[in-house]
Amino acid sequence: MSRFVVHFMKDVLGGNGRQREVCQGALEIDASSEGQATEMAKLKFCQEQALCDWSLHADRIRIEAADLQVT
Repeated sequence: MSRFVVHFMKDVLGGNGRQREVCQGALEIDASSEGQATEMAKLKFCQEQALCDWSLHADRIRIEAADLQVT
């Protein structure tokens, strides 16, 4: 089992009229693959935000493997 950090990203216009990327939320997910982590994160994000579809609050998903250091 691996740990992944899944970020829900959205492009928004700032006060200066320029587009910028904003993280709408991030979740740490334990899963066997990136694909499984993505699907699990979508469900959890929807539950936490009371949404029927994650894309109502985000444009895209960014996923990365979490670096686990055991000391």
